[in-house]
Amino acid sequence: MITKFFLSLLWIGFIVYGFLLAPPGQPDTIELITNLSTGNWDTINPLIITVFNSIGLITVIYANLLLIDGREQKIVAWPFAIASLAVGTFAILPYLIFREPNPKFSGEKNLLIKLSDSRLLHIFITITLLIFISWGVISGDFSDFIYEWQTRRFINVMSLDLLCLCFIFPLIIRDDMLRRNIKNDILFWTISLIPLFGTLVYLCFRPSLPENKS
Repeated sequence: MITKFFLSLLWIGFIVYGFLLAPPGQPDTIELITNLSTGNWDTINPLIITVFNSIGLITVIYANLLLIDGREQKIVAWPFAIASLAVGTFAILPYLIFREPNPKFSGEKNLLIKLSDSRLLHIFITITLLIFISWGVISGDFSDFIYEWQTRRFINVMSLDLLCLCFIFPLIIRDDMLRRNIKNDILFWTISLIPLFGTLVYLCFRPSLPENKS
């Protein structure tokens, strides 16, 4: 209950900040989003490109986790999974608020669950993320990024969205571990205390989801 209350406050706070307290929007925001989405990156700071694409890749991971987690939930997970690909934290937090602890998986794995459970997919996502992060850190202009963060709503909220996504993974990883018969508190806290990278390593090496065929 305390966790749900905290997540509810975080979600409301995120909405209030994003629409009322963040820096003002800029008239060229739609053009910036279009260029980021279509790969027209010639005049864009690599750090901004990295944040944008990192959110996209991380929300794919969340969508995979939600689709598996939602098998035994009273709420339907796929609308949140799809919405998260567009709005990130704004869709992930409501799901985490309404879901219940779910350490089991029953039934056969359909094609979508098999894809969500794929180790190769998460290795590919991890490698791509590491490439983007390395490129952004090496080639990016940090002074320009700080200025954009302070003056442009899209960059500001997008950056906070990425941070939030990285830190709330443990709220859904615990049950994912239990579904795979991994009962290791040290491993869980190691994953939790190394935001994003701990989760990426776990996803690349976790055993496959057991399948119960009737």
